[in-house]
Amino acid sequence: MYAHLAVLAIFVFLFSIVAGRVERSVFSGPMIFVTTGVVIGPVLGWFPGAATGSELRVLADLTLALFLFVDAANANLAALKRSFGIPSRMLLIGLPGAIGLGFCLALVMFDTLTVYEAAVLGAMLAATDAALGKPVITNKAVPVRLREGLNVESGLNDGLCVPIVLAFVALELGAEQGLGSGLAMTLVAEELGIGALVGLGMTAVGTGLFRWCQRRGWVTDVWVQITVVALAFSCFGLAQSLHGSGYIAAFTGGALFGFLTKRETHALVNPAEGIGETLALLTWLLFGIVVVDQVYDRITWQVLAFAVLSLTIVRMLPIFVSLAGSGEKTHSKLFLGWFGPRGLASIVFAVIVLDEGLPGSKLIALVVACTVILSLVVHGMTANPLAGWIAGKEAGSSGGRDA
Repeated sequence: MYAHLAVLAIFVFLFSIVAGRVERSVFSGPMIFVTTGVVIGPVLGWFPGAATGSELRVLADLTLALFLFVDAANANLAALKRSFGIPSRMLLIGLPGAIGLGFCLALVMFDTLTVYEAAVLGAMLAATDAALGKPVITNKAVPVRLREGLNVESGLNDGLCVPIVLAFVALELGAEQGLGSGLAMTLVAEELGIGALVGLGMTAVGTGLFRWCQRRGWVTDVWVQITVVALAFSCFGLAQSLHGSGYIAAFTGGALFGFLTKRETHALVNPAEGIGETLALLTWLLFGIVVVDQVYDRITWQVLAFAVLSLTIVRMLPIFVSLAGSGEKTHSKLFLGWFGPRGLASIVFAVIVLDEGLPGSKLIALVVACTVILSLVVHGMTANPLAGWIAGKEAGSSGGRDA
């Protein structure tokens, strides 16, 4: 155990001191951590994959809960006002379009999936990963409106996909068990309702207590750094224990926290973002140890083709259509459509589907894993080059934007 701890700690330390250099290269942190996971796991055998599988589920759960809370808190009104048109179109038109197109493609390419399972797969892979998009969102070469548009869209996208995925899973289980769609949707509505109530209630009480203690000078600079992390995990854990959705609890709790703390939000959630980044990279390390070795030799041409289409046509076409009439030029629409990386949310959704035991769960998980691995590579390697490309295109534009 201590040898494993030493390996992980040394690797994280080494990465932390070169992270700035890595961010300017064609390799991303998740790519490096997944590759390292493959090397120290399947290749060298230092970490047994079977023993690490349960750890991956727990770590991925907590990491997604923290990101949902932080992203919802950071999606403030100021950012929405500055670039409302881009994220609103991408979320209200592009997201449903991506789910629908992914659903149709899954039905055509995988005849073993039921209608609801195809819908589950379409929704799972419509969720984008805000953390994987950070190399673009934080790159100053990218125009501000595009960075903020992607930031708001990716921050809210995965939270909006949670109830959709859960609803389709419930409909599939209801059809299998003969419960009927009405009862199935009632059960998922209860799960979502419990999650929302827990998230809002815990955050309201927690923020109130924080304010009360803050006014009395009881909050120290050291301990305030874990306030948001503890609150996010509290929302998630309590909701799950009450048979609600911990993801919805984290998302709604984060939205309320951002509303209640207003101008202080960024300062309060900033330490949590750093902790979330660390947890995410460790999740990718475990992903490399546990998943990649089990996937690569089972990938068929249909699975690979679906993954490629999911990252291109299925994402880019609905986003392109959603931005029609927005005034954005063609290169901006293509740029916004391309940077929809798949990552942590899709992995957690796949684990949920496997736990529920859907008939097509193994195929769904395989497709998701293949898509995520491909996304890690192509989005990671194109982030900085395309950021420079879009900056050049914008600088060279002489007039206004196309309709």
